[in-house]
Amino acid sequence: MFNSNTSKEADESIWVPCLSQIQSKMMPHARNKKICFVGLDNYPIINPDRSELYIGGESVQQTLLARAFRDAGFTVSMIVKDFGQEQGECIDNINVWKTFAQEDGLPVLRYFHPRISSIWKALHLADAGIYYQSCAGMLTGIVAAFCQRYGRRFVFRVAHDTDCIPGEQLIHIWRDRKIYEFGLRRADLIASQGAHQVTLLKKHYGLSSVSINMAVEAPSTEQQRNRDIDVLWINNIRDFKKPELVLELAEYLPEVNFTMIGGKVLGHEELFSHITEEAESRSNLNFLGALPYHEVNEYISRAKVFINTSDTEGFPNSFLQSWIRCVPVISFFDPDGLIKSENLGIVPSDLKGMGESIRQILANETNRLAIGELAAKYTKLNYGAGAVTEKYVALLDGKRSRDKGTTHVD
Repeated sequence: MFNSNTSKEADESIWVPCLSQIQSKMMPHARNKKICFVGLDNYPIINPDRSELYIGGESVQQTLLARAFRDAGFTVSMIVKDFGQEQGECIDNINVWKTFAQEDGLPVLRYFHPRISSIWKALHLADAGIYYQSCAGMLTGIVAAFCQRYGRRFVFRVAHDTDCIPGEQLIHIWRDRKIYEFGLRRADLIASQGAHQVTLLKKHYGLSSVSINMAVEAPSTEQQRNRDIDVLWINNIRDFKKPELVLELAEYLPEVNFTMIGGKVLGHEELFSHITEEAESRSNLNFLGALPYHEVNEYISRAKVFINTSDTEGFPNSFLQSWIRCVPVISFFDPDGLIKSENLGIVPSDLKGMGESIRQILANETNRLAIGELAAKYTKLNYGAGAVTEKYVALLDGKRSRDKGTTHVD
């Protein structure tokens, strides 16, 4: 099924290869142990020196998984945008291939060159046997087309419930939505974040997927701080994240101190300016804007309660980052009913209920600490990056065995 011909090789004069890449060239069938994570916004996570750039939840997930696959013996690469770095830069024994800079090219024409053309070139340079991409978008179709053309395996990870519903995806252009659906239907493995997404994908697209837990990074001992933040909210500032509700909560609960962390998102600049201005007028609300990933974790370690005000989500990384640090979550959105079923926090039905839930959980320290300890134990048991990677490997090995007409034994 898979093409065994070697794809276009990188110009080795412009990059210094990782040791693992040299070793893989000496191994038979090495491509089966090579995986490439395609996430154009991943660079500020893989390279903390550029942490001032936009950071999304899927970039965190891809980077955690990339490191876990590396530790499992895979040769790992990553495809990102061009932020001025060297081509084929090696970071933590992961080769990073760059594509285009956001401002490159002429309007309209740049969709094809340099954007699609540079992505295609980077896919060749990675020369992996498995390509992993997440978030609905035209990138899904490009990666799927490459894998179909060259006989590689494509893993798509659902990042949001709307990825599973035609017309509801966070994709503004009809053309890109159709390219996404082309890629979705050609994925060798679709990983969902939970049972709800499995159901949605089957209902709306007739496609099967596998529920695979997200990964979380265990906190360092240095991050166990005094809990001097009553309520913490973290999200990129976008309409459907409902950041304005935190402003209302701060007015409703003047005795509670709130901290907001969130970066500006293209197309939502006015909302960011509004939140910044309004936060300044509330003495009990501290809006910090965008922060580097490692600094965000430090703030979570200082929080007593984490809140989420979105109507819909996928499975927020911030939930796992909070739970692993013994922080209860109060959220309108409850992925697969976990918050309720596992007693990991509170799920209110409206804003007043959220305010009362905050009061309730802050008033009873014994109960808050018990929920936090339970949440940390549950998260460590179910969301460790190594265990998540093992499930991907088992599924991919099983698929390769079936493609060869053999029986796979777990």
